[in-house]
This record gives sequence, C-alpha cells and structure tokens, in this order.
Amino acid sequence: MNISPKIRAIFVAALLALAVSPAFSQGCAMCNTNAKATPKDAQRAINRAIFVMLAPPVAIMVFGFGFAMRYGKRRDRENDSE
Repeated sequence: MNISPKIRAIFVAALLALAVSPAFSQGCAMCNTNAKATPKDAQRAINRAIFVMLAPPVAIMVFGFGFAMRYGKRRDRENDSE
C-alpha cells in the first residue's frame, strides 16, 4: 500500500491534534473556574493582562507581514525592470 506523503503528513497532524485536545480543554475549564471565583476587580485585571500579553505577538506578526509585503513588492518591481 503506497500512501502519498501529503496524506501521511495530514494524518499525523490530525492524530497529534486529537491527542493534545484533552489538555487544552482541561486548561480552559480550570482557567474559567478560577476566573469566575475571583472578584470583579480581579476579573478585569485578568482581562487586561490577557490583552497586554497578546499585544507583543500581534505587533510582531503585523510588522513581519508588512515587511514581507514590502519586500515582495520591491522584488516584483526589480524583476519587472529586468
């Protein structure tokens, strides 16, 4: 039986995703229970902390995407001029 490498890679990725899903759902339940048990001020602090921790990765991705688009356009202009 000859299985294509693409199909094999998809199968392995799906198997790994299914294997780690219980850990993700347990973490969400624990965080949700913990957050509900805190007072309102602490819940607001948790929400702010999530946004603060989310800002650097989003900024890095936006910068990287902008840099890639700028580089791609410059490369296309250079290829068209040749």
